[in-house]
Amino acid sequence: TGEAMAIGERTPIALVNPAASGRMAIAEAITNIAAAKIGKISDIALSANWMAAAGHDGEEAALFDTVQAVGEELCPALGIVIPVGKDSLSMKTVWQENGEDRAVTAPLSLLTTAFAVVEDIRNTLTPELRTDKGDTDLIAIDLGKGKNRMAASALAQVYSQVGHYAPDLDDAETLIGFFAAIQALNKEDQLIAYHDRSDGGLLATLAEMSFAGHTGITVHLDDLAKSPLEALFTEELGAVIQVHHSDTEEVLSVFREHDLGKHAHVIGKLNDTDEIIFTWAKEAIIQQPRSALQKIWAETSYQMQALRDNSVCAQQEFERIEDTADTGLFAELSYDPDENISAPFINRGIKPAMAILREQGVNGQIEMAAAFDRAGFQAIDVHMTDIISGKISLSEFKGVVACGGFSYGDVLGAGGGWAKSILYNQRAKDEFSQFFARDDAFGLGICNGCQMFSQLKHLISGATHWPRFYNNLSEQFEARVAMVEVMDSPSLFLQGMQGSKMPIPVAHGEGRAVFDNDSETQGVLESGLVTLRYLDNAGQPTEHYPENPNGSPQGITGLTTEDGRFTIMMPHPERAFRTVTNSWHPDDWNENAAWKRMFR
Repeated sequence: TGEAMAIGERTPIALVNPAASGRMAIAEAITNIAAAKIGKISDIALSANWMAAAGHDGEEAALFDTVQAVGEELCPALGIVIPVGKDSLSMKTVWQENGEDRAVTAPLSLLTTAFAVVEDIRNTLTPELRTDKGDTDLIAIDLGKGKNRMAASALAQVYSQVGHYAPDLDDAETLIGFFAAIQALNKEDQLIAYHDRSDGGLLATLAEMSFAGHTGITVHLDDLAKSPLEALFTEELGAVIQVHHSDTEEVLSVFREHDLGKHAHVIGKLNDTDEIIFTWAKEAIIQQPRSALQKIWAETSYQMQALRDNSVCAQQEFERIEDTADTGLFAELSYDPDENISAPFINRGIKPAMAILREQGVNGQIEMAAAFDRAGFQAIDVHMTDIISGKISLSEFKGVVACGGFSYGDVLGAGGGWAKSILYNQRAKDEFSQFFARDDAFGLGICNGCQMFSQLKHLISGATHWPRFYNNLSEQFEARVAMVEVMDSPSLFLQGMQGSKMPIPVAHGEGRAVFDNDSETQGVLESGLVTLRYLDNAGQPTEHYPENPNGSPQGITGLTTEDGRFTIMMPHPERAFRTVTNSWHPDDWNENAAWKRMFR
């Protein structure tokens, strides 16, 4: 189980029809959250963030009309409540410039956040078109029912226009039926991909699905509108789904059951040419390589990123779009993730005490405790104040894991403040020195804990080769999924995993390993004390961004001691030990994901 959250906003429509902008904001949040397996539409709750320029001509009346339309009409009809929200009613600013009065007024805005309990997060749909599902069809569901109103659309804005007739939710029953149909089809595993339409129109929807799946599409627009412009750019409510061709007729029958049969159109398929093709009257009106359109789509973000971040990294990420051979994330394991190598010990009742160590600002202790608990340890919450005060001694534990987060807000250097709280407190320094000296003790440092351990390396036998960790080369906090290879090393955490290549979450701002010189870097690799390296999607070690998110030399992102008892790494295996917590995973993984083995 889990929770889903989605946002809807259609502020530009308020310039034409304020009440419609409110209805569309709520409907967009619902068509977004429909991708999760929720059940009934009435299980959704909303938070409403109202923004208006109180006192400006007509804005208070527009706010009143929109609140009435949403609070007294639409939400009761949908069976949805708005238990919480906020308002910002000063959305106008005035000033003088060169002796002239100036003013800027923002249009009425309703930002809607939808929340719901999810029955099964395994059934969450994404916009990623799948190329490994055989013959599939793309189906567009038009909740605007052919009206194709264009006012306040992205197309209108590009041409500095507004228009007169804006998209709207004309009938609450239409949205209720659509939501029920999507939920029913998801429950029967008949949907492969899903993306809503109302923010950007059909062109944006299909392009983003194509980009996510790295695949070409061929789409026929004739059944959707009176003109290609309307078909591609209207921002009426709706969605596009990918289904198995063999299921298409059954899927359409479900929409017919919910009075949407006339508005569900089979519009196209994937193609093998990696092109985005739109046809009208059997003529191709758009035919472009997917990568070319994706670069246009990413251009604005790239230009901002190049100004804000390391421009070289920004360029590397942007140019990567051209690599049509990039197959994306993959997993090649040298072991069976379902094999429980710790079962014999658990059966004998052995549950070693594991100190889940945290400091001020650390926030990764819960999933770390869960990972060790499920592997058979007795996970004990230990704060640094417990050790400094003498309340808890590390002599009580077989293992210590230092968790990730932002110790001291990272203002003293990532992990630096944490390390100094040990080095400059005699009781704490003695506790850790004695623990590291024991031959029956082991430890793991993740992220902030990795940085902290690296600054204690003079207390740890066989750790003199460990690097320091500095700001990411990208100059940004990196939170993404990266590919790594498990190296052949003495680390007791990674035995039996050597040679495996799989995804792992990363989340750090200072994860770039820095050695004294290049020869030291090579020496560490040759000594077999590197545990993890970043890979590109061809499976090769890399320093290229963003496959290597921090710029560490030779892709090094994990190390161990000479005897393998203490291991440090930047990525977060504790966030991905269950299959369901991986944002991507192979279809054949069961409950246990690849990283469960590390804790076992």
